[in-house]
Amino acid sequence: MQLRLPLGGLAALLLLAALAAAGCQTPAASPTSVSGLMASQGGQQAPKQYNSPPSMTIDPARSYTATIHTTMGDMCVELFAKDAPRTVNNFVFLAREGFYDNAPFHRIIKGFMVQTGDPTGTGRGGPGYRFGDEPVAREYVRGTVAMANAGKDTNGSQFFIVHQDYPLAKNYTIFGQVTGKPDLEVLDKIASVPVKASPGGEMSAPTQDVRILSVEVAEK
Repeated sequence: MQLRLPLGGLAALLLLAALAAAGCQTPAASPTSVSGLMASQGGQQAPKQYNSPPSMTIDPARSYTATIHTTMGDMCVELFAKDAPRTVNNFVFLAREGFYDNAPFHRIIKGFMVQTGDPTGTGRGGPGYRFGDEPVAREYVRGTVAMANAGKDTNGSQFFIVHQDYPLAKNYTIFGQVTGKPDLEVLDKIASVPVKASPGGEMSAPTQDVRILSVEVAEK
């Protein structure tokens, strides 16, 4: 399953031109990228698989944060349990299962987003199930954490973190926000990793290994 974010028409051409001028490239045109922000598969290990999405175990009335420990530093994420309870529940479940441990950032597009959550590193890996989208009321601003997908109601484990404000269609469930200047500086480091062409030709495949070490979830 490839995760993408679609861009279209004149707006897409203008975005492509602006990103090219900035030395950036946009994702492919389907959920593999925001081709786009779709989930993809290529490499490393066979992730644990589950028969169905997790049962609801979080309390949407409580507050949740996640610390994503990466090879380039830590990022603290405020999780939006009230906005996207099913998605936060899924993320918390997978984090506590250790599903994200050692998962690479397999897709990096500076000025747009960094994508991870697939332990195989191919962009096609997932937990073995899919679940539905939730309404998106927020914008895709710098530090937004949202699900990558392969179309409507195809969420799994892959997610992306927006590097700079980006005018995406609201097709990707937003479930968190990176908080704090030091955390955003870690995001900048990841987004600045050199890239080469992916198998599909998109300039998004990192030439330097950068990955999640673990994810810690706190509940208040």
